[in-house]
Amino acid sequence: MPHYEKYTTTVIGAHSVPRWYEAMDRLVSSGQLAPGDFTDAQLRATQAAILEQEIAGIDVITGGEMHRRTHNRHSPPNAMLNHFWQKIPSFQGETKPKPITRHDPHVFHPAAVCRGPILDSLDLGLVEEFRTVSSFARKPVKVTMTGPHLLAAVAYDEYYNDTPRMMADFGKLLRQNFQKLTAAGCKHIQIDEPYFTPSGEGEVAAAVEVINGMIEDLPDDVHVGVHICQGNYAVGPDYDGQIGHRYFDVGRYKADLICKIDCDLYLIEHDMSPHYQGLLGDKQLGVGAVDVQAPNVENGQLVADRITTHTWLAPEQTVITSSCGFNHLPRHVALGKLRAMTEAKAILTGTK
Repeated sequence: MPHYEKYTTTVIGAHSVPRWYEAMDRLVSSGQLAPGDFTDAQLRATQAAILEQEIAGIDVITGGEMHRRTHNRHSPPNAMLNHFWQKIPSFQGETKPKPITRHDPHVFHPAAVCRGPILDSLDLGLVEEFRTVSSFARKPVKVTMTGPHLLAAVAYDEYYNDTPRMMADFGKLLRQNFQKLTAAGCKHIQIDEPYFTPSGEGEVAAAVEVINGMIEDLPDDVHVGVHICQGNYAVGPDYDGQIGHRYFDVGRYKADLICKIDCDLYLIEHDMSPHYQGLLGDKQLGVGAVDVQAPNVENGQLVADRITTHTWLAPEQTVITSSCGFNHLPRHVALGKLRAMTEAKAILTGTK
């Protein structure tokens, strides 16, 4: 099991998405711009995301997931779900609105409908993403991927009529894509599962088994992390009235089941860390000590304090990250929070 050096910094995945994404998407829809123009803009935004992470001093970076987003800037599930569903033939066709949070019955996600088997031979684009980001990056590159549970739980199932069965086939598909990804040289993979808390015990236990099957044959030098959170809709009147932090936090926080995932690292919100005391073993914990729902920029000392308050967590087991992605934050705020992570590392390692 590989370990990062103590207080390694990394991001969860999504970077700040420019407000002009929505406007440019409308220009493409109206025919005033070609789809290729938007693809080029996404690449430029990816380059900017890479540069800003490196300027901030982040150790393990991503491409910001920019190519996964179009008009829907404020709803991460579109980049986590619809982007990948669209690559799977059995999910093609019209989406249907689906309620996704008990906090607000008026919040819906445009969910795809599964109408056939999920084949494991499909290319989800992870290798291309890794190669593109790596061609611009000077730091190690991490590729993030939505986990089998969220992909299945939020979809409409008209074929399997059984969520664990659908998850199992998603697992086979992700296993093949991860094998190709590591063969291409990727050493850092993150699996995103934000829907464990509101889901039933049996369903989450089945998801854990599927995830373990996905990653069991990966090379020993590949870092595999699992990001667990309770949701990340944006807050405030500028974000279409969508609700705030942790829209999936109704239910039992299942750290005992999460810790049965045979990965190297769990990435979580910092105030969820106590759930892992006594369960972590020799694995590492990515403490999300930068709060993406707070519009202010924390200083490094505050980030460091949020980490050291968990006195049971050994420095050698601690990775510094954010509570979720930066997608809805203004660019200058996201950059400031990245710098706060790096400053916290300097404080905690005594290099400042």
